[in-house]
Amino acid sequence: RLGIQIARHLKRLERVILGYLEVCDGPEEEARLGILETLQCTIEHAWPRMPCRLPVLLKALLKMIWDVHTDQGSTPEPVKAALLQGATECLILLDRCSEGQVKILLEGVYSSCEEGRVRECIRKVQENT
Repeated sequence: RLGIQIARHLKRLERVILGYLEVCDGPEEEARLGILETLQCTIEHAWPRMPCRLPVLLKALLKMIWDVHTDQGSTPEPVKAALLQGATECLILLDRCSEGQVKILLEGVYSSCEEGRVRECIRKVQENT
């Protein structure tokens, strides 16, 4: 709703986003799905301010992808797939606003990762133009 005015609140919003990405909130993962949507909208509206936040957001998104992949809890597969898709879309948006920096940073991760679902997310980001 705030549009570009969200840039005024990025510092506080970033802390909230990072907090929600870290914590599993049950089988339906409503909070994480909602915060991924919030992050997507934030990146779309405040894209000029995102490159300086890239290291922190990239680390949080990759950690969340790994946590979702390794989760042995009661989270259903469709919810896991939605979380991975949302995180992948955020990474694609971050890559676009950082002029390809995400692709460069993910090259090393892709080559050293052996987990199929994690590699799939990274591959989607690398193939996106």
